[in-house]
Amino acid sequence: MTPLILLTLVLLWQCVLLGYTFTLAANSADMAARAGTAAEDRQGACQAAGMEHLPGAWTGGAKVTCGESGGLVTADVHLKVPVLFPGTIAFPFEVDGHAGAVVEEGD
Repeated sequence: MTPLILLTLVLLWQCVLLGYTFTLAANSADMAARAGTAAEDRQGACQAAGMEHLPGAWTGGAKVTCGESGGLVTADVHLKVPVLFPGTIAFPFEVDGHAGAVVEEGD
């Protein structure tokens, strides 16, 4: 019975890591899009803010892409899902976060 309990705990932990990675990707994309709306250098500010809001274990394979069209700044964050321990090996797929925000007009 003990191996079955341990296997269940490992699978539950992996599900927690998967969910947390989705949450990090969405939050990072949201913060990146917001930062890009108020800055002169929209691309640079957006990408910097996207990486800034990620814990160190998730920054290794992270990709932040930003764009602007029609008065809207968009940010896409792609993160790898760690296997059991953040910062070590990762699954061969990524989770994505996407966000957009309207560009602020200056006075």
